[in-house]
Amino acid sequence: MLTKRIIPCFDVRDGRVVKGKKFQDIKDVEDPVVLAKKYNALGADELVFYDITASFEERKLFTNILEKVASEVFIPLTVGGGINSLEDFSRVLNVGADKVSVNSGAIKNPNLIKKAAEKFGSQCVVLSMDIKKVENQWRVFSKGGREDTGIDAIEWAITGEQLGAGELVINSMDTDGVKAGFDLDLLRAISEKVEIPIIASGGAGTMKHFKEVFDIPGVDAGLAASVFHYGEIEIPNLKKYLKEQGVNIRMTK
Repeated sequence: MLTKRIIPCFDVRDGRVVKGKKFQDIKDVEDPVVLAKKYNALGADELVFYDITASFEERKLFTNILEKVASEVFIPLTVGGGINSLEDFSRVLNVGADKVSVNSGAIKNPNLIKKAAEKFGSQCVVLSMDIKKVENQWRVFSKGGREDTGIDAIEWAITGEQLGAGELVINSMDTDGVKAGFDLDLLRAISEKVEIPIIASGGAGTMKHFKEVFDIPGVDAGLAASVFHYGEIEIPNLKKYLKEQGVNIRMTK
């Protein structure tokens, strides 16, 4: 049985970690290097770093900040934002990323997933999906949640796996920042259709929410931002709780 992972998420804008609710009302949180050092010490299993305006602004990801973050952590680092080519993959891997997350770039060019998996290995390619329910259908959004692509989310998850993605990040825009729990219905629907690991994102508010999401087969990781950034849930306490609930989790000192 795979060990479940706890992953803090950095939404980075203008060199700072920020956080909003349902992709709106964005507020400043902290310097990403300071946070990275903190989470590395607290026993986070991985970190995810998103340059949240790169795709919308049609620019490349800020690698100078990424390089500083990578130098401070000794756990896997997944990086996304403005990834549109194999050269973008190489650029972020060369400055310290372990995995690369694609979202809008893969929607524009699905073959990017295939080419990246062939060149760097599937374990390096993470398909991130921003999903919102529209007219009773889960749809994929691009450009940082600004644009409804009309693509069916479950079909896109299946396609991503077939093209060679090694993991899926399922980010529910409906539950993002609300802290009322992960979108369990969405996660179940996708987990029934794919075999690759799923990272659940959007909605964590209590330790119980992590237990609920880990009860879904195929969900291998819980990703959260504000509950960790604001100290509402401490990672060592969360891991202790999950262990007591029978979840297979990597314990730190």
